[in-house]
Amino acid sequence: MRLAGLDLSGQSADGAELLEAALADVELTGASLRGASLRDARVEGGSWANARADGITLRRVELLDMRLTGIELANARLEDVTVRGCRLDLASLRVARLVRVRFESCAMAEIDLQDAALESVEMVDCDLTGARLASAAFANCTLRRCRLAAIVNPERLAGARMPISDALAAVETLAAAAGIGLLPEGDA
Repeated sequence: MRLAGLDLSGQSADGAELLEAALADVELTGASLRGASLRDARVEGGSWANARADGITLRRVELLDMRLTGIELANARLEDVTVRGCRLDLASLRVARLVRVRFESCAMAEIDLQDAALESVEMVDCDLTGARLASAAFANCTLRRCRLAAIVNPERLAGARMPISDALAAVETLAAAAGIGLLPEGDA
């Protein structure tokens, strides 16, 4: 199935199942996608901003150059998913389960990952400024060249890996998580 250039903003597609689909520039701003399922699909362009997609399942899906600002993905299940060049700022992935997901060059400021379980997740060149990680669990996850300023509950990154240069760039955030006070250089 191929869908292109449709405007379905504000519509309801609760429980919809799309298999082997290609969507290009489909507008689902403010739509309801609760309990929907998307498998073996590629979604490019368009906006799903402020869509309500709690309980959605994404399996073997590529999300490319999309606006997902404020999307509600609570209790979502993402497996073998690539998210590249997307805006996920203010998105909610509360209680979501992410397995083998790659985020690349994504704006994820203030994303809410409360109680999310992330396994084998890779974040590369992403802005996680102000991300909320309360009770999130990271297992076998990698962060590369990500902005980590002002993260809430940065101690929840335990279980993640990052290059030394990235850890040094985020030293203030990581030190605060460990309860370490930093002194200015030269203080004896």
